[in-house]
Formats: sequence, structure tokens, C-alpha cells
Amino acid sequence: GGIGKTTVAKAIYNQIHHMFKFKSFLADVSNTTSKHGLVYLQETLVSDILKEKSKISNVARGISLIKQQFRHRRVLVIMDNIDEVDQLNAIAGNHDWFGLESRIIITTRDEQLLHQVGVDKIHRLHEMNEEEAMELFSWHAFRNSRPNEGYLKLSRKIVSYCRGLPLALKKL
Repeated sequence: GGIGKTTVAKAIYNQIHHMFKFKSFLADVSNTTSKHGLVYLQETLVSDILKEKSKISNVARGISLIKQQFRHRRVLVIMDNIDEVDQLNAIAGNHDWFGLESRIIITTRDEQLLHQVGVDKIHRLHEMNEEEAMELFSWHAFRNSRPNEGYLKLSRKIVSYCRGLPLALKKL
């Protein structure tokens, strides 16, 4: 945790969402599911993409609706913070649920979960080195790639304390 999976997912979404007419960013799927359930997650997806509210009675009907409505549509779906296979299966159980050139992007701490569902590609994030962390901190703190000379020593201490974890930098 704290390595920047959500930040990367948001950045990707912001860079490519304009290329898709149909899109959804499902934030913190784990927490949303535990609070509201899988049906709520499905309703959110359908609402985001079709721009209309849809009442889904159960997960199986939600799956059927997703397949029916999106099979021929090119969609972008980002599912952030997945922690159970059921979450994936309720939203994006198979490639053929979506039209050609659709993109489904998943963030998770559990790589095994990705192997279970047979994702096409896995990109592992790594902790930032000191230089990368300094640049990220500087952009947020000073709106520049390097800190001002008067803040260089303090900036190095902060970055060192956070050990290359963007979330730690954000919380400070």
C-alpha cells in the first residue's frame, strides 16, 4: 500500500478517457463493495457508461445487463483497489463482455487475483528512488521539478522520511 496504484490509475484515466465515449472510473472498489455491495458497483458502472440510472435486482442480472449493453461498445473501465475475485467477476468477468478495443484497468495489491482471472498484462509498480520521490514532492510542494534552494535540505529530509512512497508524501 501507498506505492501509488490509485495515483497511476487516475493519471492513466485522465490521459486517455477522452478517447472513449463510454467510460467509468470505479474508485476504491474494495471499500465500496463492503459498504454497498456488488449490485451497487454494477449500477454505478452502468450509470457512468449509459448516463442513466439503472436498478439492478441481483448480481446475475447485473452481469447479464453489462454483457447485453456493452458487448458492442468500446469502453474504458478502471477498477481501483480490487481485493476479491467476485468484484472482478461482477464487473468484467470476461473479454467478450465488452466491444473491441475496450480497456479494463485494474489496481490491486493481490497479484494472484489477477492470475486467477487471466488478465492480459500485469505492470508492477516499484517504490520510487530518492530522485523520483524528490521530483514528485517538488511538483506538489513547489510546482517545479526541483525545490527552491532554501528548501532543499528540508525537502531531502521529508523525501527520505517517506522512503519513496507517494502516499506518504501526500499525507504529509
